[in-house]
Amino acid sequence: MEIGAAQKEVRFAFHGGFAGQLVSATLWAASAAVGTWGTTRNAILVLVLGGFLIFPFTTLLLRALGHRAALSRDNTLNQLAVQVAFSLPLALPVVGAAALYRIEWFYPAFMVALGAHYLPFTFLYGMRLFAALAGALVAAGVGLGMRGPPSFTAGAWLTALLLLAAAFAGRAAVLRERQAWPAPEADPC
Repeated sequence: MEIGAAQKEVRFAFHGGFAGQLVSATLWAASAAVGTWGTTRNAILVLVLGGFLIFPFTTLLLRALGHRAALSRDNTLNQLAVQVAFSLPLALPVVGAAALYRIEWFYPAFMVALGAHYLPFTFLYGMRLFAALAGALVAAGVGLGMRGPPSFTAGAWLTALLLLAAAFAGRAAVLRERQAWPAPEADPC
């Protein structure tokens, strides 16, 4: 399978990242809410532990939307998708170290790690949207960490909004692409 066709399959199978971004936005909003009206410790637990449920919930949402939620065996980007999925959990020790130094840096540090995690999605999906999302997350995380308000949850609320915007932007892009280039009737995406 050629790269362009493989990227198109990724875009169509995962609906431009819609489900994953929507699930992630919901998780960040839940963590922000717990951090705002609950405890810092519980807010961190919601985001870190909940992060391990993003893939299963994304798969469920995609199936509920009528998508197969998987790539074909011959898609050359399957291995990249797996590697990208493991990049964020591997960065969590750095996020933890930042938070141990200064608790207000938890979300900004996580935003930088998340932005770095999304950069390869640009190639995986063949969508510049993910480069913009990665840049926005990194810039906002650095800005909040260096000069942001002393609010613990500002980064979480901002990330939830950025992910939500990316979810609907990715969905709209794929819907436009499908209208411009209709998929064959046998396309299981």
